[in-house]
Amino acid sequence: MILMKPTVSSDTAAQLVARAVGHAEKSGWRVAVAVVDAAGIALALRRMDDVAPPIAEFALDKAFTSATMQRTTKQFFDRMNDAPSLRLGFSNRSRLIVWGGGLPLFHGGFCVGGIGVSGAEDFEDIACAETAVETVGLSWSR
Repeated sequence: MILMKPTVSSDTAAQLVARAVGHAEKSGWRVAVAVVDAAGIALALRRMDDVAPPIAEFALDKAFTSATMQRTTKQFFDRMNDAPSLRLGFSNRSRLIVWGGGLPLFHGGFCVGGIGVSGAEDFEDIACAETAVETVGLSWSR
């Protein structure tokens, strides 16, 4: 059997990064933005000037978490916050992160990737990601 699963293109990933950065610039925020495919593999990354290097890794991890878990990092936090055993197990997993700013990318009911924004306040990171997703015609929910 062969599975055929759609995934976000590298061109769309570049557009998402550009639009998230544009929103951050307009708002006076300094961020890093990452987009990954449906398997969590990086397609595009930009770290704005004067953003600390670890922030780019946080953005990648937010995108990875959202794509592979098929939920926002905020939703993942809410789920973990209600489940002590899940929270305990989570602490041993690399790359999964629950800070706000990660959104899955859905198209036609399929999760095709994830976007992660990091460097500003959580709600500001989320705003950058949501703006980018809306402007390219994708969704962060099924």
